[in-house]
Amino acid sequence: MKTKIFYALLVTMSIGSIAYAQTTIKGKLVDNQGKELPNITISTGNKQAQSDSKGNFQLFIPQNGAFDIIVSGLGYRKEMLKINPAGAITELKSIVLHKFDREIEQVEVVGYNSINNKKVGVAKSGIDNKDLPQSVQIINKQVIEDQQINTLGDALKNANGIALGANRGAVGENFFARGYSLGANNIFKNGSRTNNGGRIEASTLESIEILKGSAALLYGGVTGGAVVNLVTKKPQFHTGAEISFRYGSWDTYKPTLDVYGPLSNKVAFRFVGTGESANNYRDVVKTDRVYINPSVLYKISDRTELSFNFDYLKSDYTPDFGIGSVEGKINNEVERNTFLNVNGAFNNTNSTNGQVAFDHNFNEDWKLSLIAGIQNYNRNYYGSERIQANAQGLAPRALSRSATEEFTKNQQLNLTGNFLTGGIKHQLLFGGDMDQSATKAYAYNIFADLSKPTTASTAYDQINVLNPIPTRSDIPSSNKNTWTKTDVYRYGAFIQDLVSLSEKFKVLAGVRYTYQRTPYSEKYTYKTGVKEDVKNMINGKEAGAKIDKAWSPKFALIYQPLTSSSIYISYANNFITNTGYDINFQPLTPSLVDHFEAGIKNDFYGGRFSANLTAYRINNNKFTQMALITADGSANGDTNMKEFTGKTSSDGIELDVNGNILPGLNILAGYAYNFMRYSETLGIIKYKDSAGKDAETSGSEEDVRLVGTTAHTGNATLFYTFHNGSLKGLKLGTSAFYTGKRNAGWNNSKINERDGVNRLIPVDPFTTFDISLGYSAKKFSILAKMANITDELSYFIHENYSVNPIPPRNFMTTISYKF
Repeated sequence: MKTKIFYALLVTMSIGSIAYAQTTIKGKLVDNQGKELPNITISTGNKQAQSDSKGNFQLFIPQNGAFDIIVSGLGYRKEMLKINPAGAITELKSIVLHKFDREIEQVEVVGYNSINNKKVGVAKSGIDNKDLPQSVQIINKQVIEDQQINTLGDALKNANGIALGANRGAVGENFFARGYSLGANNIFKNGSRTNNGGRIEASTLESIEILKGSAALLYGGVTGGAVVNLVTKKPQFHTGAEISFRYGSWDTYKPTLDVYGPLSNKVAFRFVGTGESANNYRDVVKTDRVYINPSVLYKISDRTELSFNFDYLKSDYTPDFGIGSVEGKINNEVERNTFLNVNGAFNNTNSTNGQVAFDHNFNEDWKLSLIAGIQNYNRNYYGSERIQANAQGLAPRALSRSATEEFTKNQQLNLTGNFLTGGIKHQLLFGGDMDQSATKAYAYNIFADLSKPTTASTAYDQINVLNPIPTRSDIPSSNKNTWTKTDVYRYGAFIQDLVSLSEKFKVLAGVRYTYQRTPYSEKYTYKTGVKEDVKNMINGKEAGAKIDKAWSPKFALIYQPLTSSSIYISYANNFITNTGYDINFQPLTPSLVDHFEAGIKNDFYGGRFSANLTAYRINNNKFTQMALITADGSANGDTNMKEFTGKTSSDGIELDVNGNILPGLNILAGYAYNFMRYSETLGIIKYKDSAGKDAETSGSEEDVRLVGTTAHTGNATLFYTFHNGSLKGLKLGTSAFYTGKRNAGWNNSKINERDGVNRLIPVDPFTTFDISLGYSAKKFSILAKMANITDELSYFIHENYSVNPIPPRNFMTTISYKF
């Protein structure tokens, strides 16, 4: 079937070319008051241009007869015009665009152009990026296409300051930004919180917006590193379609269909669908995915629209804990492709997202946006986990079986407005949001002991990682033991104001209040048929639901000495909820994390090139860990008893460079440095253990990089497309990605440091290089990539047992045809 699809595409795309005439259209773009409009996109087929600072544009068209052009820009209604060529030069009358500021259709960027003069939806406020006192990065459609991006991890390699972390079993993607893990609350799709558990599908992405630093003011309970917003492709009021087929190493097959157009003069649709089947450079590992994304847009009036977006992803992936460890260290004697999991291991996920968005412009200054979203995420898992071998290479394999069902709902309201007080301009943002989530976790009994088939046991066998010949291949039976359901309710409201004291001096200030409630969990036991509340018991008493409340302020000063430069300093904080109780049995309050940031954003060559530099410090002065001793001075064995025992600090710098200085030449580059560490912890404490003997304990070693964080990251991408001459349509590209030194294992305690015990596993830095070659002719295009051309070998490591080698040298080719 795959072969038939492949050859059908080749036949379809082999249609002979026809003779065509050439013309250059010239024109000017203005609004309904005659104001010149810069940075507006004019496109037809695969040809596009952008208006200059005076609103003028020109676009060369190799076209026979009449054709349509699309004129679009952020904040303005998209227009489609029919053009009848008038010789070599076709002069157009002024084209008038009407305002329509819809935040979800965020950024249209030609090539890798600067976004400093554009609005980004992840910031919610509708203000220009140059007025935003925070680092922002966009991975746009052109980058996604040029690099043939498949996953969110592929895309975020281009975002400096975000590093891919190790994930247990390589069944998902885990990211660190500014030293903080991007958890389940930090990734959004079209503004709604989404789950990354099944690996995000990239075929539907129009762009990826990254708001670095604290985003608690806008989003509530997020970690301090960054917020990522995935912007999907939207319905269009002009008809079009694209069919593509991707083939790559390890028998990777991926056909994709993208169809869009009007259903009436007020309703438009889009449908994106894809499937993927692939083996892997790791033996046994296999991927099977199916994804669909239908969406509908209803323009109720010139000022009001309603959109519906739905997607479904079925992603099956073989869990893989890599080459394991030998005596807690990486052993290069274990082959890169060696698979050490048990026969029949699986990680199957199903994810469904639905969203309704309503936007209404009261006038040119005030706008209301409402979003309601739901997500249902299911995961079913079986396999062997911790592969930790002794000096002889022998590792016991224990089985794990689990399932998870997550259902989340979220709603949000955003009101933006522009007004004057005296001669001072205000850009106001007022918002409110709610999240409700329910997670049901299933625990299983596994019967792995062949000698006792009715006794629950996870012990399976022992494998020699240096000579992996399994002693068993059977799949033991299992049954459900319990399920536990946990609900979380979050509510928040915020207000933010950008005050323009003059053209050069601006102030941004805002505050958010967040309330989070976690009631008792429910637990059901299959053997007894009993369902009961898992009560929060503190010192023998019921503590009731867990309640967290926090204020999240933000304040910034912005100075713009030139229209092309912006300098800012800012303060913000976010909160981290803490579970458990202190040594006096009092519930732990949230930790408040302080963010200090300074940066400069610069545009050059009329906005065709930008260079933005950011420096930051993040302090958590209430870091929690399990309490070392109880209130009476004895050793603590209660994992729920915790204490605010220290501080962490995260310092760093980030540099973003992007643009297209010359026609056809696109540049994207960045560098980031981060140092995340314990800055203050408890010293060595002596106490009497339960037997009355002298004992001691201590906090973690200070000023040592935290496990999982990366010191240096860098990226550079250069693509050049020939637009004229005999090489017209040819595309050449190269990319380099650098991942610096990091630590695996566990951070040492002060006792380890004193006694010369080292639990850290230093992981060396590595750089991979990719090269790309492509060709486009009219509606047909082909693009090939060779990745990791030097066949670099390195690892991503979760603690010391999930040791996953990076992919070796590989290739990928995408063939596309646009209708």
